[in-house]
Amino acid sequence: MTKKLIIFGNSEIAELAKYYFEKDTNYEIAGFCVDPEFIKDNSFCDLPIVSFEEVHSIFPPQGHSFFVALSYTKLNTLRREKFEAAKALGYELVSYVSPHATVLNDGRIGENCFILEDNTIQPFVSIGDNVTLWSGNHIGHHSTIKSHCFISSHVVVSGGVTIEEQCFLGVNSTLRDGITLGEKSVIGAGAVILGNVDPNGVYIAGKTERSRLPSSKLRGI
Repeated sequence: MTKKLIIFGNSEIAELAKYYFEKDTNYEIAGFCVDPEFIKDNSFCDLPIVSFEEVHSIFPPQGHSFFVALSYTKLNTLRREKFEAAKALGYELVSYVSPHATVLNDGRIGENCFILEDNTIQPFVSIGDNVTLWSGNHIGHHSTIKSHCFISSHVVVSGGVTIEEQCFLGVNSTLRDGITLGEKSVIGAGAVILGNVDPNGVYIAGKTERSRLPSSKLRGI
């Protein structure tokens, strides 16, 4: 049975959400919505786009589900606000879980999650609401990811880790087993975290500097 879905957003993430839902689920995308000041046209991806102030009357929750397709703007605060606003209007918030992800946690995944291909979610993992797992992450056994987090690609979360709400983890970051990340922590690309992180912590790994030796002087390449 085909179900109708409204997507909040008019960015690349919203376009990706449309692609994944259409490709892998039985949802039909009925349209998009955004805040009125961000409406630039009357359509997006060849579908109608309406103001969030009017979505309740144009696409009522009695016949439509809802998905918030936003990034980690303002440390996930904007995505959280729209998630909560859509729920207050009575919409069912749905999750996308790629059929190409390995999910072994008996479905302990909340609402409005976006879990892309090649994620490995081991047994006894718990994932809250409104969590994004971009492609290729490892989420270790007995770990907990609380609501409104954004985990980018190729992140390693070892076993027994707790990630509190509204955290961001950059590409190729690594968390050792048994630690806790306080809420609104930011873990930069390539960072290695070996102990607990207090709330609002920012951890950024050093960048690779350019060598003084030009590539034309390298041997064997």
